[in-house]
Parts: sequence; structure tokens; C-alpha cells
Amino acid sequence: MSTALRRTIFLVLLLIAWEAGFRLFGWGWKFPSVTQTLQAFYDGLVHGELLQATFASMIRLLVSFALSLAIGTTLGFLFARYRLLDDTLGFLVVSLQTIPSIAWLPFAIIWFGLNESSVIFITTLGATWTMALASRTGIKNIPPIYLRAAQTMGTGNGFNMFVQVMIPAAFPHLINGVRTAWAFAWRALVAGELIAKGAGLGQLLQDGRNLGDTSLMLCIVIIIAVLGTVSDHFCFKKLEDKVLERYGLAGSKS
Repeated sequence: MSTALRRTIFLVLLLIAWEAGFRLFGWGWKFPSVTQTLQAFYDGLVHGELLQATFASMIRLLVSFALSLAIGTTLGFLFARYRLLDDTLGFLVVSLQTIPSIAWLPFAIIWFGLNESSVIFITTLGATWTMALASRTGIKNIPPIYLRAAQTMGTGNGFNMFVQVMIPAAFPHLINGVRTAWAFAWRALVAGELIAKGAGLGQLLQDGRNLGDTSLMLCIVIIIAVLGTVSDHFCFKKLEDKVLERYGLAGSKS
């Protein structure tokens, strides 16, 4: 039995159990049924609310994620290459990672106002520290013989060394950092949108709470889960397989 078939069967059984639980235990408005959730999906798509909110959230997420990758990877490289920075700023980053990014939202509102910039700020923070530590670990764990061999072949110690040797050698750690940073960015984004103004999945989730519309709330949760799973499987996983195969770090798949 293929993996896809097993997953399909599991989802069908899960939907049956969900609907059965709703009817047997009388959850009422506290948790919607399958049919109620599908109706909420249909209404949201017809009226455009779900599409508009999803598009707005994805724009914020992609901008924040790109910033966090650039900043985090650069910081990780600096921490791995310079002991002084690692012992000072690197220590601070470890501390900052333990702070939920939503804790910075009051500061973001004071600095930027209750707007788009505040959400992008805390979403970027939510992913940057994870990416910095992942890239630091990956670069520090590169076998020294790789670097010496590259220098012998004329790569040097500058940009060529970083792009041609360090990034591929550290890629297993980097891709794990990217996946974790993506998940952290989603959490920070939705938390920020719950408070900030404007269209977005978090704001739509808040609207559902205010109206007691659990069907709409569950739709938002499902959309976030689906987007996260699809992006990981068709983007990050595919990228990982191709890069590992390209640099001989994993066997080719038949």
C-alpha cells in the first residue's frame, strides 16, 4: 500500500470519526461538524473572505520569512567565524530565542503603530533567531578537511568559500533551520494578526471568536495546517532532496 493511499484512508477515517463524535456527544456550537465546516469553507470562498485573508497573510509571511533567512543566516555565519561575536552576541541570541515573539508586540505597536509593520516585525523575530542558531551550528560542524581541500584547489576564504563550500556542507542543518523557522514564523504571524488591524487569517480568526463562529475558526486552523504541510512537502523537502543529491550528500532516488 502506497503512502498516499494510507494517508487518504486515514483522512477518510478521521472525517468519519469527527462527524460521528459530533453526533454522538452533542458538541453543538462548541466544535463544528464536518458538514458545518465545509459550509463555512464554501461561504468564505464564495464571499472572498478566506481568499483575501489567506493572500494578505501569505504576503506578510513571505516578506518576513525572507528577511529572517537573510538576517539569520548572516548572523549564524558571523557567529561561526568569529569567536568574540559568538561569545557575546551569540549568547544574547540564545536568550532571545526563549522569548515568545508575541511578547515583543507591545514594543512593536509603540515603535511602528498598530499596522502592517508591527506584524512583519514580530514575524521576522519569530524566525530569525532559530535560523541564526541553525546556520551557526551547521557551519561550525563542517569538517575542517573540506575547507582545507577547497583552499588547496584555489577557492580562497571569501565569498566563493562561503557559497561553494560552506552553504552546501552546512545544508542539512540549514534546511532543518528553515523548516523550524517557517513554523515559528506562522505562529508569530497569526498571533500578531489577532491584534493588529487589516485583513489576515489571524484577524479572521479573531472575528470568528467574537461571533462565536467555531466553523470559521476551524476553517482558519485547517488552512494554516494545509499551507504549512504543502509548503514543507513540495518546497522545503524537494529542495533538500535536490541539494543533497547535487552535492553527493545523499543517494539519488530511483
